[in-house]
Amino acid sequence: MAFPEGFLWGGATAANQCEGAYLADGKGLNTADVMTAGDVNTRRRITDGVIEGENYPSHTAIDHYHRFREDIALFGEMGFKTYRLSINWARIFPNGDDTEPNEAGLAHYDEVFDCCREHGIEPLVTLSHYETPLGMQKFGSWKSRKAVDCFVRYAETCFRRYKGKVRYWLTFNEINCMSMMPWTAGGVPNDADEQTRMTAAYHQFLASAQAVQLAHQIDPENKVGMMYGGIFSYPNTCDPKDVQANDEFMRTMMFYPDVMVRGYYPAYKLREFERKGIVLPQQPGDAELLKAGAVDFLSYSYYFSMVVGQKGEGMDVSMGSPETGYTNPYIPQTPWGWSIDPYGLRHSLNLFWERYQIPLMIVENGLGTFDELVEGPDGTPVVHDDYRIDYLRQHIKAMKDAVEIDGVDLMGYTPWGCIDLVSAGTGEMKKRYGFIYVDVDDEGHGTFNRYRKDSFYWYKKVIATNGEDLS
Repeated sequence: MAFPEGFLWGGATAANQCEGAYLADGKGLNTADVMTAGDVNTRRRITDGVIEGENYPSHTAIDHYHRFREDIALFGEMGFKTYRLSINWARIFPNGDDTEPNEAGLAHYDEVFDCCREHGIEPLVTLSHYETPLGMQKFGSWKSRKAVDCFVRYAETCFRRYKGKVRYWLTFNEINCMSMMPWTAGGVPNDADEQTRMTAAYHQFLASAQAVQLAHQIDPENKVGMMYGGIFSYPNTCDPKDVQANDEFMRTMMFYPDVMVRGYYPAYKLREFERKGIVLPQQPGDAELLKAGAVDFLSYSYYFSMVVGQKGEGMDVSMGSPETGYTNPYIPQTPWGWSIDPYGLRHSLNLFWERYQIPLMIVENGLGTFDELVEGPDGTPVVHDDYRIDYLRQHIKAMKDAVEIDGVDLMGYTPWGCIDLVSAGTGEMKKRYGFIYVDVDDEGHGTFNRYRKDSFYWYKKVIATNGEDLS
């Protein structure tokens, strides 16, 4: 078999996109809770607190907070080996800088992890997945080194509380989004200058490094990974200037895994900082901390590839669809403008494996598109999503080739939105990814009933055959 025994097949969600119950049991507000809904043509807005009458998708989402037992049972029915989820930081420390955790929040995740174990599912937990407590705004969130202490306190609390229940951890989701969407990545205003963004990223690097060390100290069985937001690009032409432009573009993203895997800033980034006059807020011992806190594995999202050329103007992600000003005429796109490029997944796996030589994991991948709920032969509603099956089949085949032909060490695969949830980029429900359809619309209206799509049964077969039967 191409995939190794014990390969971690599963699915992925994020608390702010699925839980709802945004103030339940002592939870505080987080950055997602003040982001309004948008769509493919309308930018999500960040409001000053919660404004009555506005549509905030995180407040209700799909009510996974109250329905997690039903949802995890469905994951177990598919045969999940792992479930990637996030802890909502503001459920544990409602203001971010609290000195004592919220017991009700801790108890909730005890129940979630116990439920996973009951179904034979290994939790893979992201500590910060676009859910920075809003209370940290009083000191500038990740612009301030105070945020490092807040995160380390939170991480240590989780490592101790869930020792033996959780063994796989990710520190920050898509940490490189600090360069693109700093509010989403860490509560830093989206109009922040590059000095501010790089300061915030530096503080997240320090926080992650401390968390890695603590996780290992508390339980040597813990494995802690980083999570890269999958930005991968091709040069527009073979013109050397286009190739150089693409190299420079990729460096704006790749320095994040360079720091977290190797434990130090690459020379190309330090030179760039010198040219731009960017100064990192380094303190004695920081360099040693980054080195000692290198991650155990590298995980990342992969949805699309991009094209970059010498006349590009960077990247615009304002509508949740990354744009560089170039398109690839050789590959199709989703209705949201995301390219469909399974070959690029194999390319990315080889890029990371050759660069770092540590285990890899694809923790987000999937097709976000429209689904239609129809009546099945037995009267039960169903979604016939052959388009999703085809997308996933092609991408799993690309992973298989990377493992079997190229020798990549791949430890698992958790497609995004294994159950329908709110889109992070646009705040919509109609951009659906899941194997399970949730009857709720963009305004939060619906029965919230769960229905198995055709892809549910297909993925169950894929897991049962360890990726061998993709028919």
